[in-house]
Amino acid sequence: MGTAKRERQKANRAQREQELVKAASRARVTRIAVIVVGSIVAVFGLVFLAGQFLGDDDSSSDSDAAEELDTETGGATQESTDDATGDSVVDDVDTAPVVTDPAEPVAVPTVEVNDAEVVPDGCPPITGTDEQTQTFDEAPPFCLDPEIDYTAVITTNLGVVEVDLDQQAAPNTVNSFVFLARNNYFNDTVCHRIIQDFVVQCGDPTASGTGGPGYSTLDELPPAGQYQVGSLAMANSGPDTQGSQFFIITGDAGVALPPAYSLFGQISEEGLGTVTEMDARGSLDSSGTPSAPVELIDVQIATA
Repeated sequence: MGTAKRERQKANRAQREQELVKAASRARVTRIAVIVVGSIVAVFGLVFLAGQFLGDDDSSSDSDAAEELDTETGGATQESTDDATGDSVVDDVDTAPVVTDPAEPVAVPTVEVNDAEVVPDGCPPITGTDEQTQTFDEAPPFCLDPEIDYTAVITTNLGVVEVDLDQQAAPNTVNSFVFLARNNYFNDTVCHRIIQDFVVQCGDPTASGTGGPGYSTLDELPPAGQYQVGSLAMANSGPDTQGSQFFIITGDAGVALPPAYSLFGQISEEGLGTVTEMDARGSLDSSGTPSAPVELIDVQIATA
């Protein structure tokens, strides 16, 4: 009788050990599946965020068919279309706290220009126009002088940043930016969308995310891996639809963007502190709603 009891206990222990082994195996498979799925979701999440934040907008602006124009900018045929940026997907992350301290007034600097610059007919003067123009019937002629270096001096409510414009890498994009700046296009506008550690997006006079100058320019895309903190690139609603909206890369998420946006300038090291202040006013989720305004007071073009 004692032997039969011991055999039953032994059999029960063996059965429990088998059940524990099976349970551990199931748990291990579940953990591996969670890790694999999580990695896939993370990769697609970054791509989706870039597409939604800087990509196509399903708003009414997309319902208007693009009108073909024969105007040429640097030899490239243009299309007339508005800038558009996608509706952002809001996650469950809390937004950034509201900044309550008012920014100190920023003095607009005096910008030196090179009197030797040759300005073709139909282009704004090197010192800028007296009036502000924010709507154009066609793309501008090519106004840049190949022998001149161009710098954008952007005065914001948080400080002044200087941008070395890369005419060699993106001549048509720089030409359009200089043309708009010299027509006072960007003055007294706001950066309408900011996501921390990603980008600050500006250049829309309507602050709606769909505004533009009335024309578009062709893409001038960089090689992969060229974006860095402080880079300026053009927002778009698809290939060759860039207009006036641009963004400043402020963190690693922006640096990791695919090379689908024309890269045309880099903020000097001295201005990166102001970029950090801009970034701090962004949202922590993908809504992009600033916690306090980032204003473009004045954009001037310096030459050398």
